[in-house]
Amino acid sequence: MKLNAREALSYFAKPDRGKAGVLLYGPDTMRIALRRQEIIENLIGKQGEEEMRLSRISGAELRKDKTLLLDAIREQGFFPGPRVAFVEDATDTISEVVKDALFDWREGDAQVVVTAGQLKASSKLRKLFEGHPSAYAIAIYADPPSRAEIEETLSKAGLKDISREAMTDIEALARVLDPGDFRQTLEKLALYKIGDSTPVSSEDVQNCAPATTEAEVDDLLNVVAEGKQQELGPLMLKLGGQGIDPVALSIFTMRHFRTLHAAASDPGGAGAGIARARPPIFGPRRDRMTRQASAWGMYKLEMALGILTDTDLTLRSASKAPTMAVMERALLRLTMLAQRR
Repeated sequence: MKLNAREALSYFAKPDRGKAGVLLYGPDTMRIALRRQEIIENLIGKQGEEEMRLSRISGAELRKDKTLLLDAIREQGFFPGPRVAFVEDATDTISEVVKDALFDWREGDAQVVVTAGQLKASSKLRKLFEGHPSAYAIAIYADPPSRAEIEETLSKAGLKDISREAMTDIEALARVLDPGDFRQTLEKLALYKIGDSTPVSSEDVQNCAPATTEAEVDDLLNVVAEGKQQELGPLMLKLGGQGIDPVALSIFTMRHFRTLHAAASDPGGAGAGIARARPPIFGPRRDRMTRQASAWGMYKLEMALGILTDTDLTLRSASKAPTMAVMERALLRLTMLAQRR
């Protein structure tokens, strides 16, 4: 039987122990691995593997020895409780072996969990599970998680009281992080909120989200975008002392001002433009960049991008000018431009 997305969510949370098994397939191995772990844990519990109630078989092993799966299904463990026979990296070459095991399955046998890569509609393995009266086939796609999946992950992490702004940030994170990193971020957020009864805020999400740039570079970019000329020199000395490459600094600055330009050009306004930025911008930084985009305006930001493009070309050319001095001069011009009204 083929399960749709909603049915699959219910199955992941509470697998049917009265069925022979399930096939998970698709292009995203990480998402498949996470769902497979969830199913197996919900079938045999957290101690199931330690109690030897989980048998692992690779597709390659099963091709060489066709009795492995049937033996694993029938085998009685030393510890009581439900059992799982897990076949990973399955292909159509083992479809007949799996077919024999499924049609020979009886209640009380170990349940069969099979994972595979992308399978065509004509795949023998896929057709077997879709057509079997006591088995399920679930496609795992690389699409961003749905709101229901995000809420399920939040619930598992123990996060319930979440502000609307924080949920917006979490949904943005779900679109850009791979599933494993997203789950780890929410677990980190749950630890961060231990002992704190206030709702999860946008700032909390920002504090736990994976960092994208060094904090010192962010400080420098804010100083430049806000025209704080007096603060530029000390920050440049600090970054220079840390050994930052002028070309890398140019790239960071160009990225920042391109984001501001896209936001200022957005028909829905700077706030809507910043909300659409990728990678997503969180919490106070999002509000700050919204103010920067509004203050600069689209046309002045086009001038800034022109300055940065010329600077980048100079840095990458055969010019003998000191590269850090060239970059600092460009940033100084930008701070002066920010002060113009």
